[in-house]
Amino acid sequence: MDFERESTHPIYQGRVFSVRQDLVRLPNGHTTKLDIVEHPGAVVLVPVEDDHLWFVRQYRHAAGEALLELPAGTTEKGEDLIACAHRELREEIGMSAREVSKIGEFFIAPGYSTEFLHIYLASGLRPDPLPGDDDEFIQVERIPVAQAYHLAESGQVRDAKTLAALVLARPLL
Repeated sequence: MDFERESTHPIYQGRVFSVRQDLVRLPNGHTTKLDIVEHPGAVVLVPVEDDHLWFVRQYRHAAGEALLELPAGTTEKGEDLIACAHRELREEIGMSAREVSKIGEFFIAPGYSTEFLHIYLASGLRPDPLPGDDDEFIQVERIPVAQAYHLAESGQVRDAKTLAALVLARPLL
């Protein structure tokens, strides 16, 4: 299948992401316009300590509710992924990790976004907080592993990145 981008036009530039519109020639020769959200990528942490996982609960305006999620965050321009993982862990749950190991990666919504997530298991946790982002109001929750999977399987965890990260982490927990 040959898809060819004939042109691209910026539509919007925001704080975290931008939107562009591409004119794409399809394999059948027709063209179509595609709106693409450009995102720098992010890390998701599965922090484990003594048969417990650390989560954050935060209000997500697009969802209209507070969601239970694994700690995560957008990479800053030029930032190393491991450095981002360590920073986000400290900002979101106030812990640093002795060991951070990659357990997977995936596109979150490839139909319209370039956002690519890198999933890390974090262990050997110790208190080491950094100030969080001014616009984040986070409640930290430490949940037993079995209960965390029950919450996910019963539909009480509704965040896609968290669900996918839990699937990737399950054989390691």
